[in-house]
Amino acid sequence: MQVESTFERARALKYPEQIVIAIARDPAGKYNPITLGWVTQTSHEPPMFAISIGNTRYSLGVIRAAKEFVLAWPSEHQKDETLFFGTKSGREVDKLAEAGTPTQPARAIDGVLLRDAVANLECRLVSELQTGDHVIFVGQVVAAHVNRRPLNRLYTVGENYQFEGLPRR
Repeated sequence: MQVESTFERARALKYPEQIVIAIARDPAGKYNPITLGWVTQTSHEPPMFAISIGNTRYSLGVIRAAKEFVLAWPSEHQKDETLFFGTKSGREVDKLAEAGTPTQPARAIDGVLLRDAVANLECRLVSELQTGDHVIFVGQVVAAHVNRRPLNRLYTVGENYQFEGLPRR
């Protein structure tokens, strides 16, 4: 039986939640990653994914300007980087350089892949939608990459930046 609750209490029960790291090149030429919890596949043909970014985030303007981005599903070994990318701003710091994150060039877009991620998708921006305090970006997948080693994905298991590697299916 359901009982009425506050939105905050009900929302807290959505965890564990997948996370991704979106990366786009800013106008100065720096690749800027941001950790995001709001991501979903929106189409099989053509393959498309949607991400949601807050209006105040530096990455919002970066993705708009670049018109393309990489989505990386971090591995359980990337907890520290994932936290860093989600709590620091690319306005002030070169996050990839400061974290020492290994990357490799993307194939189809001007981007970089996270070498130690479970998977990376290269996306071209096809649309955006303003939704309150966030913008939803939809990207069409133009190239896909997987890690040659079997790795567990990293999930957020609750608010306040708690992460856990959940076993592969």
